Amino acid sequence: MTRPISPAPAIRDERPDEQAAIHDLTQRAFAPMPFAAGDEQDLIHALRNAGVLSLSLVATSEEKLVGHVAFSPATTEDGRPGWYALGPVSVEPGLQKSGIGSALINAGIQRLGAAGAYGFILTGNPAYYTRFGFRPRPDLCPPQDPAEYFMVLALGDEAPSSRFAFHSLFHAG
Repeated sequence: MTRPISPAPAIRDERPDEQAAIHDLTQRAFAPMPFAAGDEQDLIHALRNAGVLSLSLVATSEEKLVGHVAFSPATTEDGRPGWYALGPVSVEPGLQKSGIGSALINAGIQRLGAAGAYGFILTGNPAYYTRFGFRPRPDLCPPQDPAEYFMVLALGDEAPSSRFAFHSLFHAG
């Protein structure tokens, strides 16, 4: 069992000089995952280069990069703005299950929520993401994604009713 690192990692915006480290961290974090496509690090790079990486946060401990989370715009069939895709989330393999991923996710949701976001979508493990308030919504899943893992977190009282889409770069590879 992995223990939390002490002191708690600092969470902040990525810096331009950290792009290679984020790429390498993401590659290491997803390498042992059976569900990973193997191109998660390339997706972050493509979103950044296209100017659609809405928020990119890193976690650092003792000046070392130990985690990263990306947020990008999501669209709805009814054209409602203010939705974001969460992911990928990467944590140094030896530090996974120590709270770093949760801290990054919560910080991103809080920051974008304060900026007026309506909510977030992702494709991920329901057993993990329900702790953040995400709910399975297979009825709103983009056709090319696995409906059983599609989840939505609406920040307001109005529940979404339109099918979502991730940025086209999610399916470019």
